[in-house]
Amino acid sequence: MARERSPASWLHPQTSVTRRITLLLLLWLLHFSSVYSDITDGNAEHLKREHSLIKPYQGVGTSSSSQWDFSGSTLVTSQYVRLTPDERSKQGSIWNTVPCYLKDWEMHVQFKIHGSGKKNLHGDGFAIWYTKERLHPGPVFGNQDRFVGLAIYVDTFRNDLQGMDRSFPYISAMVNNGSLPYDHGKDGRSTELGGCSVEIRNKDHDTYLAIRYSKGRLTIMVDVEDRNDWKECIDIGGVRLPTGYYFGASAATGDLSDNHDIISMKMYQLMVEHTPEEDNQDWTKIEPSVSLLKSPKDNIDDPTGNFRSTPLTGWKVFLLLLCALLGIVVCAVVGAVVFQKRQERNKRFY
Repeated sequence: MARERSPASWLHPQTSVTRRITLLLLLWLLHFSSVYSDITDGNAEHLKREHSLIKPYQGVGTSSSSQWDFSGSTLVTSQYVRLTPDERSKQGSIWNTVPCYLKDWEMHVQFKIHGSGKKNLHGDGFAIWYTKERLHPGPVFGNQDRFVGLAIYVDTFRNDLQGMDRSFPYISAMVNNGSLPYDHGKDGRSTELGGCSVEIRNKDHDTYLAIRYSKGRLTIMVDVEDRNDWKECIDIGGVRLPTGYYFGASAATGDLSDNHDIISMKMYQLMVEHTPEEDNQDWTKIEPSVSLLKSPKDNIDDPTGNFRSTPLTGWKVFLLLLCALLGIVVCAVVGAVVFQKRQERNKRFY
């Protein structure tokens, strides 16, 4: 006696092809989600120690063999590097002495901002730098203005009293070729690429910032809620950064103050394939720039401080593709059922 076929096999013969296509699409989406995962898990194999600042900070100092140098009010202890104490009018910085020639990288920064100042009575913040020059004190969170390279600002004090559509502390990014000044009065709005508001002061737990640059895309993530979970702050494509620049961190206080502590800065190399043309290019000659559809100052903020113009991230694209795939599968099943019904109806007339 012949075995009766399962209901799934009663559908149109092309259904098996549809199932195969569906399976292939699912496998491709799983691969896509793994490739475009938001942030690295910190694989120690890819940790670049020559660009990392880790306890007990043995490579910090002024000797010729030191990999990190500091200036200003910076205090190096066995547990943290304090860029500024909770005192007025202080500036401090720490800089990697080894230029970075990685094309694709990710920096994890563990930091702590704390002080005796109450709400809105603290300042000014700190910055993470990837710049052509280092150890040049100045007015931009303890570093020089009109720099060349990348800056990530963690701004804890509002200067622009008209810009009440965002809350502080506020994290933002800026790419500069040396021609743009940082506008303190407007909290850098005219030159920022994007940003987000975060609560980071006086936390009893660890707070982290991750900066990823890969294949022309800059992504900033934060983990500040003690949940071991990265949240997106900035994600923007079309960013061009050269190799051979220096990483550093700086902070400043004014009439208001805070302790700005760096616990660690860990640099990871991202293993990414490039085209032969990209590999043959002299990356040290690239001028820092950003290709935007519109000027950063034309971006419209939402009340939370996140830019609506931020491009889709890998996970957002993955979810959109997943929804599209489910739609295709539903349409294929419905079409097959309709076709089967018509076949059965036609058989009645023979």
